[in-house]
Amino acid sequence: MLSPGVYLNIKGDDIMTVLSPQTRNAIWFNPGYLRAKRILDIVFTLLILIPLGVILVIFAVLIRIDSKGPIFFRQKRVGMNGVEFDIYKLRSMYTDCDDSVHRDSIKQYLNGAALNGKADSGNQYKLVDDPRVTRIGRFIRKTSIDELPQFINVLQGEMTLVGPRPPVPYEVAEYDPQDRLRLSGKPGLTGIWQIYGRSRVPFKKMVEMDIEYLEQQSILQDLKLVALTVPVILLSRGGA
Repeated sequence: MLSPGVYLNIKGDDIMTVLSPQTRNAIWFNPGYLRAKRILDIVFTLLILIPLGVILVIFAVLIRIDSKGPIFFRQKRVGMNGVEFDIYKLRSMYTDCDDSVHRDSIKQYLNGAALNGKADSGNQYKLVDDPRVTRIGRFIRKTSIDELPQFINVLQGEMTLVGPRPPVPYEVAEYDPQDRLRLSGKPGLTGIWQIYGRSRVPFKKMVEMDIEYLEQQSILQDLKLVALTVPVILLSRGGA
């Protein structure tokens, strides 16, 4: 089911995601690019399965030792064309936490407000020092290791390697028609915002970056962003 005001228009070999007849905002997708992108998703994920499995086993043990609760965390996210799916992550928080803190931070972020009280900080748009986060959780968030189980979502076709990050439903509920354009493509593990912006840019700038990426539709750009993700992770830029 598509989100309100969103529908698909298929014309020949091109697929267009349209927000509404009134806004006339749309992004056309080349089917050849989408096929190549899907092949890249599958091949890359299969190639890293063994090292990925080793890392997941190590941190599964550390999470179990660090705090009580499940190893994996599942959460509803909004994907392509507003379709909801379950995203997988390594658990980085204590169990049964109140999500009101995150809901409030999302509202602040959408309004362009800094989240950590330090406007000159490199992570001004990231909620830091969250008491809900465990000790090992701080590390796996900072290094993005908590995101590794999302390769399952990639294999299932719900996500892709490169694309906009998938928002939570209560974030999307606050979107205007322009913001919804970032839901035109599959959400990704990494992307232009994660590399060049992440916790350093306000929400509207993130939307602009995501729309610009979706309109480019370049496999070479995807490969470049995948490669640039490695130093971002190693240097923990923008993580929390």
